[in-house]
Amino acid sequence: MDEDAVDVTETPDETTQWRRDASTSRTVRLLWTFGVGTFFAAIGTVVSWRLYRVAGEVGGGAVVIALIAALAATVLALAATDDTERHLERLTRPLPVDVPSGTKLDRAMDAAVGAVVMGAVIGALMAVGRYVSQNELLAVGAGPFTGLAALLIPIALFALVFASFLQSVGALDREDRTVYLYEPDQAIDLSVIEDVSIRPIGDSAVVTLSYAQPDGQYVQGPRRLVVPPAVARDIAAIVDSQR
Repeated sequence: MDEDAVDVTETPDETTQWRRDASTSRTVRLLWTFGVGTFFAAIGTVVSWRLYRVAGEVGGGAVVIALIAALAATVLALAATDDTERHLERLTRPLPVDVPSGTKLDRAMDAAVGAVVMGAVIGALMAVGRYVSQNELLAVGAGPFTGLAALLIPIALFALVFASFLQSVGALDREDRTVYLYEPDQAIDLSVIEDVSIRPIGDSAVVTLSYAQPDGQYVQGPRRLVVPPAVARDIAAIVDSQR
């Protein structure tokens, strides 16, 4: 994904528009996929383990494992195909469900793939912990492995919060020296900015703004922006030209 081209649009009137979300930013997409996938994986692990225990009492544990493996393989196969929507419609044709399309389908597949991957990670940690505990390989038993699996939940929550922080929609008007932010709507007059610092994060850039204080008055406005790197460089260039 080209960090400076996918989500940045140049217009003839000296305006650069951008949108940073899971559809245009690899960093946001990975964080969102990890966060949502981990939560679904945790729920799926609990449900699968209960089903396995119940089925195991009647000798059907292998059937549950086979069904889980088949479901995971189906999700990965759908994610790998070039026409996910058509294949999904074929699979769900007997069911009374509507197949999502476009961005909704992309996010649904991201969540499903994330759940499969993180489910495998959580399952592996639990399996290793169980093996270590049964064979008394560690004095603390399965604690480190189950603890690490449980730690994935708060990490996933942080990933979702961080993904939300990295999302932004806006425009930079070079002629008016103004940054327009949407969701929520804000306008930042760059003429009152005296310094800019840029910190790259993945395929985004966090721009820290230092406002001038004319006559000692506090100027309201956001102190940090998340924008594409190309927009961050343009903002810094405009501020530098005012010195």
